[in-house]
Amino acid sequence: MAIKYIPEPFRIKSVEPLCMLTREERESRLIEAKYNLFGLKGEDCAIDLLTDSGTGAMSTGQWAGIMRGDEAYAGAASYEKLIDTARDLFGYDYIQPVHQGRAAEKVLFPLLLSAGKLALSNMFFDTTRAHVELAGARCIDCVVEAARHPAERARFKGNMDVPRLEQLLREHGGRVGLIVMTITNNSAGGQPVSMQNLREVAALARQYGIPVCIDAARYAENAYFIQRDEAEYKDVPIPRIVREMFSHADLFTMSAKKDAIVNMGGLLGVRDGASDLIQGIRTACISYEGFYTYGGLSGRDMEALAVGLREGIDESYLRYRIGQMEYLGGLLDDAGIAYQSPVGGHGIFVDAAALLPHIPYTEYPGQVLAIELYREAGIRSCDIGSYMLGNDPDTGKQLQASFEFTRLAIPRRVYTQAHLDVVAEALSEIKQRAHRITRGYRITWEPPILRHFQSSLEPIAA
Repeated sequence: MAIKYIPEPFRIKSVEPLCMLTREERESRLIEAKYNLFGLKGEDCAIDLLTDSGTGAMSTGQWAGIMRGDEAYAGAASYEKLIDTARDLFGYDYIQPVHQGRAAEKVLFPLLLSAGKLALSNMFFDTTRAHVELAGARCIDCVVEAARHPAERARFKGNMDVPRLEQLLREHGGRVGLIVMTITNNSAGGQPVSMQNLREVAALARQYGIPVCIDAARYAENAYFIQRDEAEYKDVPIPRIVREMFSHADLFTMSAKKDAIVNMGGLLGVRDGASDLIQGIRTACISYEGFYTYGGLSGRDMEALAVGLREGIDESYLRYRIGQMEYLGGLLDDAGIAYQSPVGGHGIFVDAAALLPHIPYTEYPGQVLAIELYREAGIRSCDIGSYMLGNDPDTGKQLQASFEFTRLAIPRRVYTQAHLDVVAEALSEIKQRAHRITRGYRITWEPPILRHFQSSLEPIAA
């Protein structure tokens, strides 16, 4: 079903040329990268959909802020501007800048988790899961059942399964150190979480005395879905929705490289300014990130981030942003290509298991499709499936993911309608020859954690 493309609510002021390699050159690049798409050079990717993290285009307002950056080591004016903006948006007493989201996790999680502890979530993303495990704890995902059925067009498929959460709290309440609400739910396809779900999880957490932390990388996109799809919020402005979302948690970690549309930056928030956690956060930040009034960021980065926090919640921008996903999803519907539906906030998660049903999870269908997409048209994407999930930290055996997705993460304010047309055409071509892709890949080397960033692969002979 054709979806009307929503025009960009901005003019393009600066451009970057794209590299168009031949098919033979792309094949050579895959071999050199050992079939790990993170090993490709950015200049060798015609359309780069590897991630939406730090890959967006900054505005004139953000670039102007960069020129205003105060680079004082301690107490910079740029820090004060960022903190004032974040407090106003989120309503939290304490805001700690960090260089990106995983830095916030590195600082916070060891203060709350240790060996023998559990962390529960609607779904953990890769780095969040890794930092829980590095702290000695273990992760349990509790996403709603609808998320496990990509063809089911249910709203708020990113929600926590509240009955399952309650059961786990009854069974393991004393061991649970943290509940993480990932908004939007990246691993489930960028699917949103409803306000009602946030409210219910917060009530359960208070009952058991367990802190709730929002993984807030895509908080603005989540707020837009709440406004659009949750009836009681259809006339509520996005800033008010954001404030209410965060009222249902005690803490947040944020990669600002997504919805704040900066190339580098993150935040860690504590709602209660009297919390004993704050001193621990500051001490850890000084050790790992730098003095707590810059947290690994330059003054110019903090200026751009302060502007981006406001721009990311602009309703005309969000309407266009989600409209891009809906447009690409419509093209894939017309081509008969399955994906996690309805579309999420930051990309399309193609159902690689449906497109390549003969490739077992042990041969990584999501990675297979991602490699084929680069081979076909120079489009870089990534696996969100068993390849990314990795091995059981206790047994070392390959885990089977709930999904085998190939994620097409759309950078913010970067690509136009024609680029999305190229992506859809390439996937259609792959679908036509999918029966000829008979085997997947094996890993020849992998690091102990977050293997998908560094591992080496080779094709399995047919």
